[in-house]
Amino acid sequence: MKKNRILALSIAVMLVIALLAGCGTGMPGAQNAGNAEGEVSIGVLAPLTGPVAQFGVAVQAGVQLYVDQFNAQGGLQISLEFFDEEGQAAMGVAGYHDLVDRGVDAIIGAVTSGVTMAVVPLAYDDNMPMITATSTHANVTVDADTGAVFTNMFRSCFIDPYQGTKMAEFAYEVVGAQTVAILYSNEIDYSIGLYEAFEIRANELGMDVVAVEIFPDEAIDFRSQLTNIAAADPDVLFVPAYYRHIALIGPQSVDVGLQDTVLMGADGWATILDFMDDGSSLEGAFFMTGFSPEVEDPLAQQFFADFNEATGTAPSMFAAQAYDAAKILIAAIETALAGGATPDDVAPFREAVIAAMAATDINGVTGHITFDQYNNPQKTAVILVIQDGEERLWGTF
Repeated sequence: MKKNRILALSIAVMLVIALLAGCGTGMPGAQNAGNAEGEVSIGVLAPLTGPVAQFGVAVQAGVQLYVDQFNAQGGLQISLEFFDEEGQAAMGVAGYHDLVDRGVDAIIGAVTSGVTMAVVPLAYDDNMPMITATSTHANVTVDADTGAVFTNMFRSCFIDPYQGTKMAEFAYEVVGAQTVAILYSNEIDYSIGLYEAFEIRANELGMDVVAVEIFPDEAIDFRSQLTNIAAADPDVLFVPAYYRHIALIGPQSVDVGLQDTVLMGADGWATILDFMDDGSSLEGAFFMTGFSPEVEDPLAQQFFADFNEATGTAPSMFAAQAYDAAKILIAAIETALAGGATPDDVAPFREAVIAAMAATDINGVTGHITFDQYNNPQKTAVILVIQDGEERLWGTF
């Protein structure tokens, strides 16, 4: 059962991953620096419990797999320190201070945009090297008030404006939509950013935005908003929300007569079918993501096999992006060490790691990754379609 898959993943990430002797040697881009003997500590901020634990557990698993494979090569060893921030900003701040007190040299996280944005100013003041695998809000890497870049902060995922813009273009160019509606939460930074970008691009393309409805984060009944949307009879309904919302919105949209409207979303939909006994209400829906095991890429296929062997489950986008985040950060650490920086000399070491991350040019399991001037990754987007009860690769767009 799908619920058992989630439980299996949670259990698996707590265990030491048994790897065959040759598993780490084939890792693309992994090189041990000549003077890299010793240990570097990386902290991980992730919600391992709470309403978005599915994301956090996947991130934990992706990071753990890469680190275990890397450590199996010998030479430099990476130790991991986890903190469960429960998807709450205050806990994220507490977790950051806790990880610093534990002496970590860099941090992966947090997972949701709201938590990450609460932590970033603290990390920026400390010049702590930091990369998130999943926080998509534009202001994760850019100060909302000044427009200044948080030079220490990177990410391996797409940003909300990019996703919202691309999905509006997909609605127009591929679905052929002339009218669109939007249902979003005005209490979730992720949802707001996607909504704003989608609406702007929809208007630019000449589509008619016939309805915009909002819901609180903890909503469980969306029928009132969906009934209003159904009255407008849109070609497309864009729902920038998390899986826990979509699992309820899907069936309720059919209840109010929206079964002929194409539902669309972004990467918060990933693994949605794991939370639905019957996914038929989402049949034909499209959403953007950062990874699909169906992508014909050797690195992606090897990662899929390794993750499946280690955990007994298929990797989600969140696990894949976390694997790449760990790869990017550890490659930067290797570069800093090779250049003579040492973790004991904190300020120069952090500066060297940050400079190396900014210069990233690496093949990851989610694509070839470089960073723009805002420390956002440049890579190809993947579109999935829900078809016959499965999340299937539609293609790149």
